[in-house]
Amino acid sequence: MIGVFVTFRYADNFDEQALRKIAQNARARFDGMPGLRSKAFTVNSGKREATNFYVWDSEDAAKAFFNDALLERVTGLYGVCPSVEFVQIATLVENARKD
Repeated sequence: MIGVFVTFRYADNFDEQALRKIAQNARARFDGMPGLRSKAFTVNSGKREATNFYVWDSEDAAKAFFNDALLERVTGLYGVCPSVEFVQIATLVENARKD
């Protein structure tokens, strides 16, 4: 498994409510996406950051998703260019409940 941190760092134009709206609007796009185990949209007001964390089944799936066109699109959506960091997941605990 591969994890990917996509971090958007802001200066003066940080808007938590706008970031929450972006996340809410984008959620359905990722629901059931092949190869993607999970995605979390996070906001850290104190650091003026938004970080999206992805868990992918494979490195190939992750790297295929994060192409230049996607990075250009999210830069336009979020208003800043993100940093993208790939990490190996040593182990994953999932406690999700099915209703």
